[in-house]
Amino acid sequence: MSDARGGGAAVLSPPLWLMALAAFTVGCGMRMLDPLLPMVAREFGVGLGQAAALIGGFAIAYGLGQLGAGPLGDRFGKLRVAALAVGAYAATLVAAVLATDLATLLGVRVLSGLAASAIIPLMMARIADAVPYDRRQGVLGRFLTGMVMAQLLAGPISGILGEVFGWRGAFLLLGVMTAGIGVLFALRLGEGWRGAGEGPRGLGFAGFWRLATRPAPRRLMLAAGADGLLLFGGALPFIASFLIERFGLSAAEAGLVVAGFGLGSLVYTRTAPWLVRRFGERRLVGYGGAGLVLGLAAVAMAPHWGVVAAGNAFLGLTFFMLHGVLQARATEALPEARGTAVAGFAMSLFLGQSIGALAFGALIAAAGFEAAFLVAAAGVALLAWSIQAFVIAR
Repeated sequence: MSDARGGGAAVLSPPLWLMALAAFTVGCGMRMLDPLLPMVAREFGVGLGQAAALIGGFAIAYGLGQLGAGPLGDRFGKLRVAALAVGAYAATLVAAVLATDLATLLGVRVLSGLAASAIIPLMMARIADAVPYDRRQGVLGRFLTGMVMAQLLAGPISGILGEVFGWRGAFLLLGVMTAGIGVLFALRLGEGWRGAGEGPRGLGFAGFWRLATRPAPRRLMLAAGADGLLLFGGALPFIASFLIERFGLSAAEAGLVVAGFGLGSLVYTRTAPWLVRRFGERRLVGYGGAGLVLGLAAVAMAPHWGVVAAGNAFLGLTFFMLHGVLQARATEALPEARGTAVAGFAMSLFLGQSIGALAFGALIAAAGFEAAFLVAAAGVALLAWSIQAFVIAR
């Protein structure tokens, strides 16, 4: 893998577009079941609540898989482990087609989450090995175009495929696509595929201990957890339900509105190099945090669903302005074991997301959506200040 070139672009091997496609398949695996759950529940004769375990099983496995993904990547080579993970992920997607009951499909989904857990963090860590820090956030933003596009397209595409070919057809198509990407990925690695690992031993689980005991990485992991609690698992997932309950939108209409978050995110991925050059990390966090506060307040007090739609797209942009800085910082949290550092960051985000889903669900039940969004806004204001004060070095 070569170094970055000017303007925030980078010449990478495998190329950035191929890694972004791999990220796209992971994002699709996370979101594809959203419109297919009723179909799966009907086929297996279970309730929707039971079928929803397929989504939770993938998410839990994805989070716990970081414990192995990071150390393995640092020991045996980030791209080599990621390539193997892409292949294993493709196999689990195809295997899902053969499931004859819910328990079997759940087991396959757990294996799918474990395999997928190594793909994005290790690719991010390998990009960080090649791209200088002053240009890294822009390159990472372009890499995440794949995940953002999955947020936009996974639900609608899998819903259409499910209607035409059944839910198994959606899994089969994604599995074949992922397998093709895996073959290209392995071929483009060339000599790197057969080369030695990146370190004589790697740090193993000791890397996670260093993240927890060193002050700067620990503060970063806490910020990632708060990010997940307030936004990923807190306010953002409940906007669709708010649209349905407050404005009477159908589930499909609400889904289209919240997809606007992906549009805002896409704007970030295309402008990230300019944003970093123009504002720097400190102001990017400040403006992103302020934008999130305004966006959440606008959603909470919206008189019409159109205001929520505009606010949600704005949230997509400003979320990544703040989150992108944390993400770039994660690649420097443990330079001697970047795979472990990025995996630890992802695990902190996941843990915060899990806690946030429970906490904000209870808050909404007790005080309503509006109060929950305003609490999240206040929390984000505090988080942005804390990142500027304690995470970003002066």
